[in-house]
Amino acid sequence: MKVILLQDVKNMGKKGDVIEASDGYARNFLFPKKLAMQANDNNLHVLNAKKENERKKKLAELEAAQKLASELKGKEITIKAKVGDKGKLFGAITNKDVVTLINAKFKLEIDKKKVIMDTIKIAGTYEIEIKLYPEVTTKMKVIIATQ
Repeated sequence: MKVILLQDVKNMGKKGDVIEASDGYARNFLFPKKLAMQANDNNLHVLNAKKENERKKKLAELEAAQKLASELKGKEITIKAKVGDKGKLFGAITNKDVVTLINAKFKLEIDKKKVIMDTIKIAGTYEIEIKLYPEVTTKMKVIIATQ
């Protein structure tokens, strides 16, 4: 019997796969636990429509991330901080501080987890990486200036 998996099933397949399962296994295990549904014409049509919608959504997210990356590429932000001897900061600049400034300056909504950087403890110029989508990253300069 052909079935469409509604969830990942070990040794069978991933969610959305159309697989061949024995009648007894499908009726007694997969269907009662809502792990699969029968692969008839209507269900296959619904599955294909869902896959197409997911593909379009991912494509739109990718295009938006690429546009945002091109806008941010090469930009720089300046953070003024109190500095002690030898350029050491009082405290540290973290990705949270950088994201807050980026969001305010460029009117964006970037999550702090997307900014890849080490904690900054010395005044100077640093390059940070922003991962906007799994395959879309951009780089910006952060300038730590004395107050």
